[in-house]
Amino acid sequence: MKHDEFIGQVQARARLASRGDAERATRATLETLGERVPEQVVAHLAAQLPLEIGEHLRRTVTMGGAGSGERFGLDEFTHRVAQRGHMADPDASYRSRVVLEVIREATSPGALDKVRDSLPEDLRELVDSGSSGGLR
Repeated sequence: MKHDEFIGQVQARARLASRGDAERATRATLETLGERVPEQVVAHLAAQLPLEIGEHLRRTVTMGGAGSGERFGLDEFTHRVAQRGHMADPDASYRSRVVLEVIREATSPGALDKVRDSLPEDLRELVDSGSSGGLR
């Protein structure tokens, strides 16, 4: 999947008004995921995404902060995405689910499962629910 197609899928599924909103949701989700998931898992996933999108995962590994593998749950994940993307927490939760759903389709079978397996149970729900499912 190419960059424009990826962002177009996020925009359509999340029913966002602009490509900029889809870019923001993608960046915020992936930068936060990059903080949470171990570096080797991030590298494997990023390598399968369009370069511009994969860089959002890699950025947190090389830039400031705690780096990858930081421990936090669903509420903190959602809050960080909301802050980065300048959106409300419920929007951040839904848009993250959309981004993760598109990632599942854009990467090889099992690639997102490796990410999922490195997450605590509450964050696994975010990966599993997709754009049409709901969180408990």
